[in-house]
Amino acid sequence: MTGNEPFHVDGNALHVNVLSFWQWSSSELVGNALRGMLAEFIVASAVGSVEGVRREWDAVDIRTADDVRVEVKSGAYLQSWNQKKHSIIQFGIQPTQGWDARTNTYSNSVTRQSDVYVFCVLSHMHKETVDPLNLQQWRFFVVATKVLNERVGSQKTITLSSLGRLQPIEATYENIAPAIRQALVASGRGDGNVWA
Repeated sequence: MTGNEPFHVDGNALHVNVLSFWQWSSSELVGNALRGMLAEFIVASAVGSVEGVRREWDAVDIRTADDVRVEVKSGAYLQSWNQKKHSIIQFGIQPTQGWDARTNTYSNSVTRQSDVYVFCVLSHMHKETVDPLNLQQWRFFVVATKVLNERVGSQKTITLSSLGRLQPIEATYENIAPAIRQALVASGRGDGNVWA
């Protein structure tokens, strides 16, 4: 969709269109739910996988052209509601019985479905100047799923401080794709030619 498509009643266009809906529903980028989708879009754009439309409820958040399965997790110190102190950042990493949107089937086992995780932290600390569109306000941490499986087992959540003990690869936006490549090679998956 372009955003110009009008809502209508029996073909008679109303004064609102899809862009109106997007502005109404999707302008609060600091809120938890939308910030998570924004983080997925940021990572997808960094690895060249923004074509088409986001697949809701797929087993993984992003599938690259080279079929690397990427799970994206998001956290922030600031929330859209009033806060007395900054939030403690924690990510969900629980193994799941994944559903494949392409085939409409569930996997037979409960595992972490991706090859790699990208943990995205909106790290800005001042509500007056937070800007989720400024990618310098984000920090990105990349960990191969194999590392999570070996180091934390079936653990369901991980805090940012515990994630740090796993020695993730920290990346800027421009370096997300190389960091994913590096994490995959270090974990024994691939030869470094992902997105080469």
